[in-house]
Amino acid sequence: MGTVIELDDRLGTARVHARDWARDLRGTALELDRDPDTVYRCLDNPAVRHLSRMLIPERWLPDRTLIGGYRFDGMTAMERVVFAEEIAAGDAGMLLASPGASLSGVLIDLLADQEQKEWFYGRLLAAPTWTFFALTEPDHGSDAGAMGTALDPDGEGGLLLRGAKRYIGNGARAQVGVVFARDRPGPLGATAVLVDTGAPGFKAEPIPTIGLRGAQLSAITLDGVPVPAARVLGRHLSPTRRGVWSGVQMFNRLRPGVAAIALGIARSAHDYVAEQRSSLSKAERLRWERTGRRIDGVRQLIWQAAAIVDAQPANGHLASAAKARAARLAEEVTLEALEYFGPGARLTQPMLDKLIRDARGVEFMEGTGNIQRLNTFQGLVQGKIGRD
Repeated sequence: MGTVIELDDRLGTARVHARDWARDLRGTALELDRDPDTVYRCLDNPAVRHLSRMLIPERWLPDRTLIGGYRFDGMTAMERVVFAEEIAAGDAGMLLASPGASLSGVLIDLLADQEQKEWFYGRLLAAPTWTFFALTEPDHGSDAGAMGTALDPDGEGGLLLRGAKRYIGNGARAQVGVVFARDRPGPLGATAVLVDTGAPGFKAEPIPTIGLRGAQLSAITLDGVPVPAARVLGRHLSPTRRGVWSGVQMFNRLRPGVAAIALGIARSAHDYVAEQRSSLSKAERLRWERTGRRIDGVRQLIWQAAAIVDAQPANGHLASAAKARAARLAEEVTLEALEYFGPGARLTQPMLDKLIRDARGVEFMEGTGNIQRLNTFQGLVQGKIGRD
């Protein structure tokens, strides 16, 4: 994998504080899993407060509370993966349920002009605000080339959104978000727009899910939702630098963080065994230690992927490898943890049952394993990933 990465003092401080915060999240994890509205009672939790302010640049939040003497905006992939692993080890559900810029924030940083940033960040700073990012569709998934959601002129200088999106995190509780739609045919026809969920024609309903219930995945219907022309993201950029191109850049930046969420779930299950089993046989101990080494190895892969994306945002090949590896690790480690507790463990160990369900959900975040393996293969062919 190359040179071993060590965290500097700043990121080490972030890791220590995030780990402390995560301990508080375990007490509400099962409650949030049963009732996603639990998040509204957790807004004063230090982890939730920090997440609600991540991805807001210093210009809009100059008085951000320092952590251990350092400022953390979450504007780099490396910073995000450090926080994501630790918070997810406490509860991935709360990490995804918290208010804040989330996925939309990365796209805002890439595409928004000054006026749009003022509007978006202003909303987030005024009150706890949930956001959504809508690309996936019921019939076409995340295939931008087959996107059915349309953005048409309204005849008065504005635009209208028509279509449907599905599997959208926080869609039913969000106040603002980003929607990808098609405003013309061809590869440059995908456009991202800012949407206020209070606009006429916008409807979002939660979808029942097995895992990651705190995220409240939703189905969104767009029935002639009005969009002012000023809310078209990238309007000041060339068509080649917005739309699908921006989506690729965004996913490259986010995938190391998603991988870190999977790693946090795996680590939580691994830690659970040590906490709940007072003693292990020699064979069990050796197996448990071997799993710990696997977790450490995947962490290094994720950190290297984040470092590459921060240096070269267009190079997301190792990020895809990290996401695929971490998602698989999360599934394997959570299922393995059951074996330390005997038959019926999913009934007697509800926290492990939740971790197993959450681990499976990560597979479908920001692209499934098949997509990640294709991206990784392309990186190998193009020589952008080492073969050692």
